Amino acid sequence: MKTTPTVETQFETIIGLEVHAQLLTRSKMFCRCSADYASAPPNTHVCPVCLGMPGVLPVINRQAVEFTIMTALALNCAIPEFTKFDRKNYPYPDLMKGYQISQYDAPIGVKGRLTIEVDGLRRDISVTRVHLEEDVAKLLHRTTPEEIYSLVDVNRSGTPLMEIVGEPDLRSPEEARQYLVKLRSILQYLGVSTGNMEEGSFRCDANISIRPLGSQEYLAKVEVKNMNSFKAVYQALEYEARRQRQAVAAGQRIVQETRGWVEERGETVSQRTKEYAHDYRYFPEPDLPPLAIDSAWVEEIRARLPEMPEARRDRFVARYGLPLYDANLLTVSRSMADYFEDCLRTEAYRKLSPDRATKEVGNWLLGEASRIMNANNIDVDAFRKRVTPERLTALVASVQGVITVATAKTVLEDMFHSGRSAGEIISERGLAQISDTAQIVEAARQAIKANPQAVSDFREGKEQSLKFLVGQVMRSTRGRANPQLAGDILKEELAKLQTA
Repeated sequence: MKTTPTVETQFETIIGLEVHAQLLTRSKMFCRCSADYASAPPNTHVCPVCLGMPGVLPVINRQAVEFTIMTALALNCAIPEFTKFDRKNYPYPDLMKGYQISQYDAPIGVKGRLTIEVDGLRRDISVTRVHLEEDVAKLLHRTTPEEIYSLVDVNRSGTPLMEIVGEPDLRSPEEARQYLVKLRSILQYLGVSTGNMEEGSFRCDANISIRPLGSQEYLAKVEVKNMNSFKAVYQALEYEARRQRQAVAAGQRIVQETRGWVEERGETVSQRTKEYAHDYRYFPEPDLPPLAIDSAWVEEIRARLPEMPEARRDRFVARYGLPLYDANLLTVSRSMADYFEDCLRTEAYRKLSPDRATKEVGNWLLGEASRIMNANNIDVDAFRKRVTPERLTALVASVQGVITVATAKTVLEDMFHSGRSAGEIISERGLAQISDTAQIVEAARQAIKANPQAVSDFREGKEQSLKFLVGQVMRSTRGRANPQLAGDILKEELAKLQTA
């Protein structure tokens, strides 16, 4: 039976991402003001340069240039010998000078690529350029019963901002999400940016359009803004791809415009018609000389690049025998990968069974430790301050004969909140595992006596009933009985009943 093509199958989605990342320099891009403004009162990290006063002269931040070169190299970009800064003119209220110092036709990095993997398929996504510019001020919108107004905080203005422009090679919202996850991971490994979307240090604008299958001609391109999480990017692009298809099906024309994502409503809304490059009237920044990037400097930076996420993942699989899935999760964050390897260097790690030691440490990090981090909305570095690698590994070691897994989860929660070691908590609360045969025999006999139906089921060959009885023993011993020993003793006691 022939299937009739639908509007969903007649078109393919075309996505290109523009990512802005604030750089972790101590000072701003063109002045000596501190770039650490997050907790500062409004308009306190400012000077005549970032306030846009007449007659001031900018000076290039060398560290920002180096961070941009590092990123470009990590993205497999070529580094041209010549680069320059340009003025990008637009009259927004968050732009103090009426123009932004950016880069136009001579960026620091060009023609790179980033490899992503979705549903087991690896694809290279082309990176057009990596360039450097300054961030703008922040507008704070206020509404009162009497009036609506906006305030301007200039602290952010002039912060070094790196832009990474990708080619429109992405074909789905999920590919876009994986591209961003991979890119943020690289920036964090390099140590050039926090990559925090919620705080605005890692921001994404997405260009999305659709085209008939087999065609090289796009319909009008729409830019989507105001997405502050990977989930928001995915949902906004899902909505926009569907909206454009429905518009075409209804005979409407797609307009080139900028739309904002409204998370509360789950939709994009029109903000303004899209500007073109000539609207910005780019011209070379007259107050800054062109930069000649010495090839020896580039090679010196290349030699200092750290091990990247993909290479570290492959090493974890080859060296530690971890499953690829686990290695992927452990290496997405450099902090998580560092924590894991620091655990493997501890004295407590040597006490673990060699055949499953690394796997167990990884399981605890990806399981219970990650659950605690998510529940308390903290990152690995914050967790590490409360539970050191040595203490976590000591807890994992205690599961092999001292406490049960269930008890260990409770102990880890206590360790996180109290800052105490596993040994202190186990001793104080009397949580050590019961291996005394006499105590477990007594608990097993009580469980058998109190659950005649389970005993009858076991006699009929229902193995699940034995697990139930083990659970009863664990319950009566407050989780302290050795579960393996409890199972063995229950089998012996049940066998005695059958022969009695």
